[in-house]
Amino acid sequence: MPSFRLIPREERFFDLFVQDAANVLDGARQLEAMLRSYESSEKAAKKIRETEHRGDEISHDIGRRLESTFVTPFDREEIHALIAGLDDILDLIEEVADTFILYRIQAPTKTAVKQASLIVQACETIHQALSNLRGFKGLDPYIVEIHRLENEGDRLSRSAIAGLFDDGTKTIDVLKWKDVYALLEDTIDKCEDVADMIERIVVKHA
Repeated sequence: MPSFRLIPREERFFDLFVQDAANVLDGARQLEAMLRSYESSEKAAKKIRETEHRGDEISHDIGRRLESTFVTPFDREEIHALIAGLDDILDLIEEVADTFILYRIQAPTKTAVKQASLIVQACETIHQALSNLRGFKGLDPYIVEIHRLENEGDRLSRSAIAGLFDDGTKTIDVLKWKDVYALLEDTIDKCEDVADMIERIVVKHA
């Protein structure tokens, strides 16, 4: 006999997860575009801050729905963790952009641009995963890809930081770029954390 629910789950949450991930992806693409052209960088950073504020609004909307929804698509704690993880990615993207401005960096390095590109790829994959979360099946390829991107980002960051001490870079610039590379790597790491959350949700509810 087919199962049925007396109270249907609030399926709208899945759409909101996708909307939130799309906004995070938008911020990631803005960061990559900022570093690739590096023209009007302050204006670009301001736009990223606006995207971060939009992410906060989406998170608040999800929070309000959680308070008024009796049956959620999966555990409330998991929903909170997922949304907090997406917020963290966007917060770090905003921090990266602001750091380039605050540190008065004249031009991004090729490594920084590559790291930004990896963040975009990871956010694209998260968006694809959440777009297919309904049903809790077939998400393994997305999880594997995000882990691959994180490993690539980790190698890139270690190599770049080691290189700072090999090419006679001024001490102040070494400190600046260590911070920038670390922030970019932290952002990729946070994408992996979100992928791990998605994996746990799938394993539990599939």
